[in-house]
Amino acid sequence: MFDAKLFLKTAPHKAGVYQMLDLDNCVIYVGKAKDLKKRLASYFNASAQHSPKTRALVAQIVNIVLTVTHTEIEALILENTLIKAHQPRYNILLRDDKSYPYLYLSAHRFPRLSIYRGAKRGKGRYFGPYPQVSAAYESLNLLQKIFPLRTCEDSVLNNRSRPCLQYQIKRCTAPCVGLIDEAAYQEDIQHAVLFLEGKSNTIIKNLVEKMEIAAKQLAFEKAAVYRDQISRLSSLQSKQYVDTASGDVDVIAVVDKAGLVCVQVLTIRGGRHLGSRAYFPKIMQDDDLDKILLAFLPQYYFATQHDVPKEIVLNRKLPASEINTLIAAIQQQRGVNVQMQHAARGTKARWLDMVAQDAETSLSQRQPNHYREQLAALTVALGLDSLPQRMECFDISHTQGEATVASCVVFDGEGICSSAYRRFNIEGIVGGDDYAAMQQALQRRFAQGAKHPETLPDVLFIDGGKGQVKVAQQVLTELNLAQIRLVGVAKGTGRKAGLESLILPERAQVLLLAQHDPALHLIQQIRDEAHRFAITAHRQRRQKRMQHSVLENIAGIGAKRRQNLLNHFGGLQGVARAGVEDLARVSGISEQLAQQIYDFFTHP
Repeated sequence: MFDAKLFLKTAPHKAGVYQMLDLDNCVIYVGKAKDLKKRLASYFNASAQHSPKTRALVAQIVNIVLTVTHTEIEALILENTLIKAHQPRYNILLRDDKSYPYLYLSAHRFPRLSIYRGAKRGKGRYFGPYPQVSAAYESLNLLQKIFPLRTCEDSVLNNRSRPCLQYQIKRCTAPCVGLIDEAAYQEDIQHAVLFLEGKSNTIIKNLVEKMEIAAKQLAFEKAAVYRDQISRLSSLQSKQYVDTASGDVDVIAVVDKAGLVCVQVLTIRGGRHLGSRAYFPKIMQDDDLDKILLAFLPQYYFATQHDVPKEIVLNRKLPASEINTLIAAIQQQRGVNVQMQHAARGTKARWLDMVAQDAETSLSQRQPNHYREQLAALTVALGLDSLPQRMECFDISHTQGEATVASCVVFDGEGICSSAYRRFNIEGIVGGDDYAAMQQALQRRFAQGAKHPETLPDVLFIDGGKGQVKVAQQVLTELNLAQIRLVGVAKGTGRKAGLESLILPERAQVLLLAQHDPALHLIQQIRDEAHRFAITAHRQRRQKRMQHSVLENIAGIGAKRRQNLLNHFGGLQGVARAGVEDLARVSGISEQLAQQIYDFFTHP
């Protein structure tokens, strides 16, 4: 057992980093603080409303190792180093650490243009980074068509006796065998560099001048070469051009969906859109988006394989103190002055919308694999023989027993199956009796189950405790459907996500899954969807009742007569207080109908 009080007595009021260790002496969490004592004391404050993740973390602490630093900036840098070294399971982790590719122009008499990835050790110039290697290869391929620069190794260049295939297809000018002099080759190099620096307009202007000169000199073949270069360059410029005044900018958006989080990074260098890359950080269920982004930024920009632009635009407003610390740490660690902002307008606002849409697309593309992983985890957790192909969840919603509605949502092997959703308006029960409501809904849903076995679920989730599960078990037994796997989802302490307990009729004890278990995340998603659908159906039914007039319950009163009565007496209360003679004076109301209306209100 960890003695927190004894430990806090000696903890210093200084900036630094703390490492929390478990029983196996493994680092399970690394954090930084401006004041170590205050920050650590907050973990052990019994009156604080901690998240499930924090409670689970504190329960496993056996020891805490402190490292005091001079400043909070040094603490942030050290925290990032320790997170990379230990990969603690309670930290938000950036799992994709692959470096971005660059276009590399070597330092040679006849420089080579190639794709490069790794530490920048070689002499020459690097252009990029390109978030996707396919984008780098596409740029290289298009540049070769416009400026035929060599891509072969130096060893090949120095030992060829005749041109290669690249020369035959006009992708190289064959400097290896002297078919182009150094000055002409350097001219192509300068044009390629200008383009990679985002100065396409300057190149096009120069090429236009040379084309006109060649045409005046009747060198039509040479003029045609310049013409083709201009055409291809304009085409490539239209694909990659963003804003030549933009410089170097990263646009970052964090988006979540169904328990999965994506951080999308859009890269703009020299005013050119170089593409974007999606990251899916390892997170806990209750990590919010601001916290995820704050953890992502130092892990991303402290890594040497990622360059740091002059400006970073974010889709979330983060605390100013955290941003200032991060900016200072990046300057100290990478030697770059960077600006961070979230309140973007104009072009930058459009970039943010674009990268947020990219993140949504990335989540949609990843969702099927993520869902299958969750299904596999659920199969193991519930001890099923195979992956469930249909799952249903029932929930009850009402307001003090009024307008009770039961919802049934369906998930199949691919995810949500909204076309199979059903809602049941519950009638004939005592208001507020959830057990009776659940019983009626299940009986109506499964009454024809034997005739349509293809519609039966493999797993039936019930949003409720042991009472609701017992009712569901009785209904399934009466209908000879006991083969359906029944699972109750009971809310945890304080109704907080991550503390749910699963009630299985065949088990004496409830089943508790780890908070980061993909199976629990899937169950929470299904339960939450059933709850959302039930509330929506209940509100619709309640609204409809509120719009229903009691006058509709009187035979012979249609919409027109009802409107005449309400207009004549100024509302329903006036109609209820009116006598027979007064009612008969209304257009369309006979004495007999007036008597019926009077009797309806005086003898309900």
